[in-house]
Formats: sequence, structure tokens, C-alpha cells
Amino acid sequence: MVRAMKKAPSGLAPVIEVRKRSPNSLYRQVYEGYRKAIVDGSLRTGQRIPSTRVLALELGISRMPVLNAYAQLLAEGYFESRVGSGTVVSRSLPERIGKTKATTPTKGVNRERRRVSKRSFSLSSAQAFYRSRGMGPFNASQIAFESFPLALWNSLVTRHARNAKARSLDYGDPMGLSELREAIAEYLRTARGVRCEAEQVMIVSGSQQGLEITTRVLLDPGDHVWMEEPGYRFARSVFAFNGCSIVPVRVDGQGLNVAYGVRKCADARAVLVTPSHQYPLGVTMTASRRLQLLDWAESNGSWIIEDDYDSEYRYEGPPVTSLQGLDRNSRVVYIGTFSKVLFPSLRVGYLVLPEDLVERFLAARFALDIGPATFQQSVLADFIAEGHFARHIRRMRSVYAERRNALIKNLHDQFGSAAQVIGAEAGMHLSAVLNGIPDQEISAQAAHENLWVAALSAFYLGKKVQHGFILGFGSTSVQQMPAAVRKLCSLVGAKNPA
Repeated sequence: MVRAMKKAPSGLAPVIEVRKRSPNSLYRQVYEGYRKAIVDGSLRTGQRIPSTRVLALELGISRMPVLNAYAQLLAEGYFESRVGSGTVVSRSLPERIGKTKATTPTKGVNRERRRVSKRSFSLSSAQAFYRSRGMGPFNASQIAFESFPLALWNSLVTRHARNAKARSLDYGDPMGLSELREAIAEYLRTARGVRCEAEQVMIVSGSQQGLEITTRVLLDPGDHVWMEEPGYRFARSVFAFNGCSIVPVRVDGQGLNVAYGVRKCADARAVLVTPSHQYPLGVTMTASRRLQLLDWAESNGSWIIEDDYDSEYRYEGPPVTSLQGLDRNSRVVYIGTFSKVLFPSLRVGYLVLPEDLVERFLAARFALDIGPATFQQSVLADFIAEGHFARHIRRMRSVYAERRNALIKNLHDQFGSAAQVIGAEAGMHLSAVLNGIPDQEISAQAAHENLWVAALSAFYLGKKVQHGFILGFGSTSVQQMPAAVRKLCSLVGAKNPA
């Protein structure tokens, strides 16, 4: 186990868009992508670069263009390479090259339009809602627990437990452990295209707490909030508890329909979106819709709350960067979590905040729980810094892709054209639309058969709904899939014999 921990860390691949039909050669596209990432500060001096073999696999191209690009970057001094320690961004570059305070408001911004809640932060937090689902096929909240590197994690836990100092028993920074915030900021800049510094990252106990704090800071009772229709049910309880008025805005194949939202309630104070992998339908918000949403938020003085809960896993097409990365006017609060990419009982999530709101978020945080527990943060910081996190993501992407493919195949085999599969390009769940069935009744009956399917119609607020199921494939092995889908098909057939 000690040997595994001494492995050279595996670098994260930056967001590089490679077009095989582009007039520019693949080598040139990789070279330009890295050079731009270094110059604009997405990659920092000393940051480890993935091997040519790993990057070629990530981009789906041959290794030769990557080798040529790396050679050019080494020759020009952007990279440096040392035997036994891999390739890193050159340490001889200016330390603050391209480092920007990207989420700082532009000059001349009307401060009145950045209105935040006038309430004192003395309210108790909302009553928690816990899922009652058990272990079994199709539970969208569960991961491949058996594939987590538990022995490695335990060794890191043991290391920190043995080396604990008396000072570590005190309260930690209410923003979170500095080492973890640095690691998260580096990861988000590189892999998700988020524009941030560690000072803007706040550690929270999962995305639900992140949303609760955000709602208290940005919104007042009576404020209108756009929510995706269908949308994440647990978010409704947060907005409702804080006295907000929810405005359901339709989701189509391009994501949130911004024009529809403007027609319905143009002066909404905020919007909650899942643009990279919409929950529950799974669609990806198009670039056009993202820009429309940012333009609406800026012109209206509204806030965008981006929930980026499982975008690390994408199986088709190029990686999708964050909506926050497009924001130039500090209108986006970004929420992330480790519940899907590591394990849910870790209870670690994070917020990326506009710089001018950090103190207000700190005030709300003090009222809730003073700060996050520090021990698990220390373990997680090492897990990321030593490269285990990057390797785990790559390994699990392959595991989940195999399970996703098995689920799609078995749905087609059992349901044929009766089931429309949507949202399978990314994440750890997909939706199977089966209109005309009593999906909520079938969902309740399926639980008695140890099938944990969520009824799609339950995620709508309005009367116009789709019926079907949200099927998680994270905790369902390829071997379990055929029998599980057959059982679901039997339940649907019993309720809908026609």
C-alpha cells in the first residue's frame, strides 16, 4: 500500500477541443490548447501534465500528434520534464502568468442590481429530507461501491489518524481546509473550465447544504425562482422553506427554455440549472441557451445557481465545460459535490462564489454550523493531490460506460420502441420515457421487488408531464442488468397489458 501511495501523481487533462475535420492538424490543436491553458492561467506552474498515452485516450486520437505537441511545448519552455517525476508546466514561467480574478464584477456594475437577502441569518436550517431507498438495481443516488479504492482510502485515513496534532482538534477555517480548496480550484479550472481561485471555494456538507446557504444569501421571501421542469425535487424544499415562489420552466432537447422562462416570469430573482447533465432528463444545455441565460441574468440583475453534480462522466462527444466558465459578470454561483464521483457518505461538497459575496456567505455559514469537519477534508486533499482522484475518475468512467451500455441494450431488448431512452450521454442515470403508464404506482410496487426506480412524472410541478422512469446504473453490474430490466418490464406489462 505504501508503494501505491508513492506513485507519481497522474495529471488532469485540461479541456482541449479536438476537431478531426479541422483544417488545423491534430498536433497543432493539442499544442494550441495547452499553450492557451497555460497563458490564461487554467494550468499553473508546476502542475502535472498527463502522459501522452493517457491524453491520447482521453481525446480519442492516436498518440503521435500528442507526442509532437508535447515535444514542441518542451522545446518552447512551456513544459519541463524530469526523469521519474513526469512532465509539468515549466516552473521557470512567471508564477502569476495569466492568473485572473475571473469572477470579479466588471467596472461600473450597478450595485443595486446585486441585491442580496436583507434577512438576518438566524434562521435554523431546513428539515433534512432523506431518501428511503435501499440497495438494489436502478437507484440513481448510488455508486459502484465495490469499485471504490477502499484500501487506499483507509491507508490515507490511517496516516492522518496516526499523525494528528493537538492543533487539528480545534475548529477549522469556516471556508474549509486551505489545502483542499487549492486542490478543488485547480481541478475545476483544469477539468471543468471553472474560473476561480481557492479563496472563492467554500467547503460544504454536500450540494443540498450548498443550495441552502446560497438561497439564504441571495434570496428574500417572496422572490421568484426559475426551476427546470422537470427538476430536482430536493431543491424545491429548500426554496419553499425559504419562502420563495417557484416558477417551473420547461426543459427540451436543448436544456432550459430561457425564452419560455422570460415569457412566464421575466423578473425572477434567480434560476437553478443543471446545464451539463440536466436532472432528471439528462440533456445538455446548448451553447446558445447558456449565452441566453447569462444575458438574461446580467440584464435583469438575477442570479444563476449552477448545480454540476455528475458531469465528470461523459460517454459521447467532447467534454462539456461549466456554465460558470462563460460568466464574465459574476452572476453564477457554482455548486459541486463528491457524492457521485467518490461516495455519498463523505458529505463533502463545495461552492464557488463571486468574490464580492464571500463575506456574506461566511456570515450564513457561521449561523448554520460554523464550519465543516476537518479530518475527512485532510484525507480528501491528499487523495486529490497524490493523483488518486484523477485515476479513479478515469477508471470509473470506463466502469459506468459499460453499465450504461448494458442498460440501454437491455431496455431495447425488453421494451423495444415503447421506451424512449434519453439523457444517456453522461452521468450515472438515464430516463426511459414510457408515456401512458402509471409510473408512480409501478415505482412503489417495484420497491417491493428491490428495484429502486423513480417515477419521472413525480419530478414535474405542472400538469403537463411525461411518464417513465429514472434509472441509475451506477450500482447495477452488467451481470445484474438483464434480470433487473426483465423484472421492470414485467411490472410495466402487468399494469399496462395493452
